[in-house]
Amino acid sequence: MSSAAVEALDAFRQRCRDFLADHATGITVADVDDPRHEKTHAECKAFQRAVFDAGLAGLTYPTEFGGQGLSDDHQRIWREETANFPLMTRTFSISHGMCLPMINEYGSDELRAKYQAGLISGDLLACQMFSEPGAGSDVASLQMKAVRDGDEWILNGQKVWTTLAHIADLGVIIARTEPEHPKHRGISMFLIDMHDPAVEVRKINQIDGGGRFNEVYLTDLRVPVDHQIGPLNEGWRLATAMLMYERVAIGTGQTGGIQTPMYRQLSNEAIKRGVSVDPVIRQDLMRLYSAEVCKSLMGMLTRAEQQAGKTPGPGGSLGKLAGAMISTTYRDLSLSIVGPGSVAGEDGGKWAKAALTTLASGIAGGTNEIQRNIIGERVLGLPREPSVDKDAPFKDLMVGTQRE
Repeated sequence: MSSAAVEALDAFRQRCRDFLADHATGITVADVDDPRHEKTHAECKAFQRAVFDAGLAGLTYPTEFGGQGLSDDHQRIWREETANFPLMTRTFSISHGMCLPMINEYGSDELRAKYQAGLISGDLLACQMFSEPGAGSDVASLQMKAVRDGDEWILNGQKVWTTLAHIADLGVIIARTEPEHPKHRGISMFLIDMHDPAVEVRKINQIDGGGRFNEVYLTDLRVPVDHQIGPLNEGWRLATAMLMYERVAIGTGQTGGIQTPMYRQLSNEAIKRGVSVDPVIRQDLMRLYSAEVCKSLMGMLTRAEQQAGKTPGPGGSLGKLAGAMISTTYRDLSLSIVGPGSVAGEDGGKWAKAALTTLASGIAGGTNEIQRNIIGERVLGLPREPSVDKDAPFKDLMVGTQRE
């Protein structure tokens, strides 16, 4: 790299630092006061708009579709610098980490021209709509129907566990377009308008008091043919790519570099409570630290591969699984450090809520068992588990409400 290029990147880094120092001052609203994340999203949206106006959003996306057309080095620098400031884009993790890359990679130029700039700027928020009551880890068993009617598709069915559907503008959804095909081959992907009257969103009340998850019902939702993402009946391939983006987003986070936030929090808490001299707690703290460092290194490798133009592969499951295992370690260690107060409402129930929240890490984005299967089969090359329904038409399978 020439000295001029190095100087330009150094100037860009300083520009990022200056912007973040002025704008990344932390989200002011507490989760307990904002169970639906509506107030939080308002702050995230204002921040993202400022990022966009400053020419720092969508750094590697094409300029004709709202991006900056800059290099992977610029993106790396932005991630490194944001790691030193409070996270200000938490409600955009799905929209930016999963939906936007899919539209950019697989959407038509018309879709990209219509929506991509709004997604990058944060003016639009997208949600992911895969899971159904009868199709969780086995997403290919989904039953939502899409029937072609002229220049439109008509969608009917139910999705569940849709994060932030109640404040989303767009939804990336998969539906069954050909029930005569085997379950993995008759699925297509669409981009839908979440504000359409045919879309009904119902809140799911969480045990920790939150409410960011939803059930979503589609009743004769009409979707223009040009809002189909990718080829017809290749939705499973696209869904797999999107799940890889999801696992990368979960496994690597929204910032870069070596990150050990759980270790730092519990280490400080142990010192404050005078238990940091306990040899068992010290050993567990170092296990947590080591695990977070290894996860960060995996995340940096995955991000580097992605910035080199590679669609996320099965290796993303390593970071996702590592994150779930780290959450389990954090939960057990936090309860040991805080003691009975962790379940007796100390600090407004913060520790109990955090412990409950960690349980979701082994489910969201695919269960730990699914991740282990992916790693075993697609990373280590171990034999696949037997499949008895691989070539059977979906309409003949005993899944979901088809069990009658």
